[in-house]
Order: sequence, then structure tokens, then C-alpha cells
Amino acid sequence: MANLQEQIQAITQACQDKKASDIDVLPVGKMTSLTEYFVLASGNSTAQVDAIADAVIEKMEDLGIEPSHRQGQREARWIVLDFGDVIVHIFHREERDYYGLERLWKKDQEDDHEED
Repeated sequence: MANLQEQIQAITQACQDKKASDIDVLPVGKMTSLTEYFVLASGNSTAQVDAIADAVIEKMEDLGIEPSHRQGQREARWIVLDFGDVIVHIFHREERDYYGLERLWKKDQEDDHEED
């Protein structure tokens, strides 16, 4: 099985292959027990969001890893793919701007560093 860095590399490469924008890898393991990393990416249309998700799933299956949970593929506005140590969030641009997920998690990371 692929190590964590290989998984992140495969995910980000799949996103790049489908021309995703604003790909961001957030280490969240110190803030939550849910996962070690969030990978966020954006698409400009529901078709692109869906294609990015399909590419990520395919790359991860090539590594022998299938998502334990997936949500949002029907609407393709915000798709979540749970690979255990990595949770992938693929947004339509409008949803990503609205929810600001990275602002929340990066703020928490900054707050954690201030306490150190």
C-alpha cells in the first residue's frame, strides 16, 4: 500500500490532470482525529468537479485504495472523498468561496502555533 505522501501526490496529480485550480493540502491531524490531511481543489463547472473526483478515485484505486465514503457526486457542487488519512474536498468555485473551508482550518493552525 502507498504511504501517505504517495497518496497525496497521486491525489494532487489527478487534480492537476483535470485542470483543477487552487489545489491546497492542509495538515489537520493535530486539530482533528478524523484525518491527517485535507486536500482541497476547485472546478469551474459541475462537469469538471465530477471529472476531478473520478480522476482522484481512479488514481487512488491504482494504488489499491478505495474511498470509504463519498458524498456529493450527484450534485457535483462539493464532492467529499474519504480515504482515511486523507479527505479530499472538490468544490465548484462558488461553493469553495462561500464555505471558506481553508480559512477555518488555517485559522485553527495559526491559533495552535500561537499556543506553542
